[in-house]
Amino acid sequence: MTVRSFLCGLLLLWSTLTTCAESTELTILSYHEIANHESALVPFYTVTPTNFVRQMDWLKNHGYHFVSVDDFLADRAGKKRLPEKAVLITFDDGYHSVYKYAFPILKLFHAPAVVALVGSWLNAPENSQINFDGKKIPRSELLSYDELHEMVKSGLIEIASHSYDLHRGLLSNPQGNKQPAATARLWFPKEHRYEDQLSYERRVTADLQKNNEFLKRYTGREPRIIVWPYGRYNIELRHIAEHLGMPIGLSLDDGPNTLTTPLWGMRRILVDKTTTIWDLRTEIDKRNQGYVDEGHATHIMHIDLDYIYDPDEQQQEKNLGRLLDRIIAMGVDTVYLQAFADPDGNGAADSVYFPNRHLPMRADLFNRTAWQISTRTPVKRIYAWMPLLAWQLPPQDPAAHDVMVTLPPPNKPNYVAMGYPRLSPFSARAQQTIRDIFTDLARNTPIDGILFHDDVTMSDFEDDSKFARKTYASWGLPDSVSEIRKSDDLMARWTLLKINYLDNLADSIADLVNDEQPGLRVARNMYAQVVLNPQSETWYSQSLPNSLHNYDYTAIEAFPYMEQATDPVAFYHDLVERVKAQPDGLRKTVFELQTVDWRTGKPVPDQELAATIVRLRAWGVQNIAYYPDDLYNNHPDPAVIRPAFVQKTDAP
Repeated sequence: MTVRSFLCGLLLLWSTLTTCAESTELTILSYHEIANHESALVPFYTVTPTNFVRQMDWLKNHGYHFVSVDDFLADRAGKKRLPEKAVLITFDDGYHSVYKYAFPILKLFHAPAVVALVGSWLNAPENSQINFDGKKIPRSELLSYDELHEMVKSGLIEIASHSYDLHRGLLSNPQGNKQPAATARLWFPKEHRYEDQLSYERRVTADLQKNNEFLKRYTGREPRIIVWPYGRYNIELRHIAEHLGMPIGLSLDDGPNTLTTPLWGMRRILVDKTTTIWDLRTEIDKRNQGYVDEGHATHIMHIDLDYIYDPDEQQQEKNLGRLLDRIIAMGVDTVYLQAFADPDGNGAADSVYFPNRHLPMRADLFNRTAWQISTRTPVKRIYAWMPLLAWQLPPQDPAAHDVMVTLPPPNKPNYVAMGYPRLSPFSARAQQTIRDIFTDLARNTPIDGILFHDDVTMSDFEDDSKFARKTYASWGLPDSVSEIRKSDDLMARWTLLKINYLDNLADSIADLVNDEQPGLRVARNMYAQVVLNPQSETWYSQSLPNSLHNYDYTAIEAFPYMEQATDPVAFYHDLVERVKAQPDGLRKTVFELQTVDWRTGKPVPDQELAATIVRLRAWGVQNIAYYPDDLYNNHPDPAVIRPAFVQKTDAP
């Protein structure tokens, strides 16, 4: 879970990597087809026989030791240590070319390997054609019965499951997108509904069980490894695979395999046609050093899905097409995508853009938009932008009235009003409702991260609900806000406890989402005043050091016009200097810029925004976002912003 993986701190000269105390236990390489590119079925994921030999030779000559799954399990059981620089070779999909080109090389180098097989492809008649990821190919392009038996008999090859018929896309939303069958909940257009959770679990269980039975008949071996189709998996698949005798799951997740890496989430390095020896060495070194982040400046577009929504579905599709074009033109690599809606404008979400158990669905739009962005643009990461507490539930919902209680506004100049209603974080019923909403989101759409809205906050006059009072008493505090406020010492303790309580709640919600979307990254919005004014920690129950510790990224709302700063440049400089003073501050902080002066309603000029970005980059800022993006008025203008936006930072 990436919320907790903040450890590590040695900056390498050639990239922004960090060194972790725990060493790499095993490097796993993922290959697909071994063939000449002109004859390859999927050219990009194909490695030529010559390059494969070069890579095996380089590994051997540089001290790597080829190991088997038995060696790995013996190491995990404490029976026999793996050698230093242990490496396991794997092949996905079961191409005939693996037998023709790779198997002789594996025998020469005495290199064990895992071959992952899709049962429905192998079970087709020898002279037939199969549906290979949406295209027809001859069955002869895959391993034959005799070839598999020869490979298994050699003792070098272990068979793994790649599912029976989940290596394909299935209809997963009303707009017609197809997504990985192993993790997507199916859309039934005739019934106008999604697959329910029980039906989903039964479907994938039946598939994995069928493949196990088929592979046992076909190869004589029952698999103990599953290679997740397309690298996608979730907690349901994990449990099902373990129950069916496959405790080892091979993924394509980033990061090293250490002694604490779970068996079901062993990480692999994907080798493709572009991988040179230098690339392979670099990628292995990155994993061995504790891979944390990409090592380049991140440029982020923060998108209101409200701008795309339209009651007219045809117009909505046109709006989405315009957004995709704009994302490409701007050159962003990350998107914060709104998943909720606030039609009445009171600051609390009263509807969402995905099916769920508690709130009205304004439109089934989040899945469609996220998938189109991930498949039609160069964007690498999509975060679902969601409130944590600011939910306005329907009146009939049992948790609708479990809300945060604020004492009457005092006659004090520095009183901070939060401005929108929130559920009480101390209500168990409200917490469960929030968990349900996030679980439904995670099951509906593949995402890479969560951005918690700036509602992860409590003022120094809240929460005075009955749920909160009970919690304060359990902390050894008076059971009312009024009593706590009478003592500076109690106020200080109360503030720290609230900060940690809110962060822990966010962490627990992120864990739920990570169960469905492994490798999840977590960001949170933070008010600039929390960074600039130490007293404001009490006003907001937010803390920059705590946030940097608990979240992958802290997105500071660097809004000088909203903060009424007299000198915006000085405002930005002060913000950057204070972030720099924190360990790992610049790497884990996003500076989010405003494109509209909300006090006047006027847009911030493109030239001013571009100059700010250039200035921030010169000061060493690595991650920059902007909000909002007005695609209808072309603001900000990509022609002006992109050159500044995509440039690299001038400092590490």
